[in-house]
Amino acid sequence: MTKIITKQLSRARRQRRIRSRIAGNAERPRLAVFRSNKYISAQLIDDAAGQTIASSRLPRREATAAGVAIAKAALAKNIKAAVFDRAGYLYAGRVKAVAEGARAAGLQI
Repeated sequence: MTKIITKQLSRARRQRRIRSRIAGNAERPRLAVFRSNKYISAQLIDDAAGQTIASSRLPRREATAAGVAIAKAALAKNIKAAVFDRAGYLYAGRVKAVAEGARAAGLQI
């Protein structure tokens, strides 16, 4: 019996590997990105407290705007830096656009 490795299983493995190395705190929360077919979501997460600080969800074509929105929310809460969590996705396309939008709005990643 062979084990079938699907796309979703491969991404889940990458996500666990990345998440084991990075963690957010109150001073430098984790900027987590999620892609779906319709939307791009970004969250600032304080892993020490186990809570979401800010979130943004926009249609997939507005990935840069999602990064700008999350950065503005972070700066409003006096957060200047974040740890980027690409959640197992490749750092390209919409995921990269979120990071670049956040950097352009003044968030240090």
